[in-house]
Amino acid sequence: MQKIKGFLLIGIIISILITSLIITTAAEMTAEEIINKRDDNEYFDTAQMEAEMIIVSGSRKITKTMVALTDKKNSLVEFTNSQDRGTKFLKREDDLWMFFPDAEEIIKISGHMLNQGMMGSDFSYQDVMEADKLTDLYDFKIIKEEEFEGRPCYVLEGIAREGVKVSYYRRVTWVDKERFIGLKEELYAESGRVLKETRVNEVQEIEGRWVPINSVMENKLRKDTYTEFIITLIKFNLEIPEETFSLQNLR
Repeated sequence: MQKIKGFLLIGIIISILITSLIITTAAEMTAEEIINKRDDNEYFDTAQMEAEMIIVSGSRKITKTMVALTDKKNSLVEFTNSQDRGTKFLKREDDLWMFFPDAEEIIKISGHMLNQGMMGSDFSYQDVMEADKLTDLYDFKIIKEEEFEGRPCYVLEGIAREGVKVSYYRRVTWVDKERFIGLKEELYAESGRVLKETRVNEVQEIEGRWVPINSVMENKLRKDTYTEFIITLIKFNLEIPEETFSLQNLR
């Protein structure tokens, strides 16, 4: 009888362990679920923003300030620092224009020009153009879990979907396991060469979502250069008149 009770107890313990394992496995998130939660944090319907961009090249440092209005497909940015005051860029769907007040000229940015640094920064115009959710552009898989700057993270690899035009064929992203925000990202060419790296220095909870308010972009093809992007004010879900994103409003 004692043996039967012993076997019964062992059986119950094994059953509990198996059940716990099944529950744990079921609770584990897929790569798509993780990226979707990141997208829910970092993408929005409309926003109004004030920001500054600090461009560092060797010992040289340039600060540019700007205001921006954006929705899912369009953006209007106006630079407000004295050197660039009145310079604007307009992104409308898949097109990008710049207005330079000194020349009173509107220029469409296209072709190889999209790969140039925006206003001399480490962000290219093409970086600005990509507004789609990551799950629409890449197929992701979880490759490991590790800490970044003391925060537990999922590390995911994204490969560009066939037939989709993207700036970077492959991206490896560190996603905070608690706040579901990208803390670091490595961006690669199809050849395997790393092109850029982004790091988030500070996040803040704003209107119920975690926002990267201080981040750095480093172009790995250039030496001793990086660009820091700081959001000083942001508001979500504003009513933006349709005519805001018109060419007439660019001047």
